[in-house]
Amino acid sequence: MNVLVILIPVSLILGGLGLLACLWTLRDRQYEDLEGDAARILLEDLDTGDEA
Repeated sequence: MNVLVILIPVSLILGGLGLLACLWTLRDRQYEDLEGDAARILLEDLDTGDEA
């Protein structure tokens, strides 16, 4: 039972950190243009200059 004294606060802290990370990504508009990102990955990048 003594281990619950440690596990419950740790789980609450980790859950709070996860919630803060989710709110941070929403505030920074990470999920605005999902279709554009999906299409952009299929386009060939001609500006890299990494041609062999």
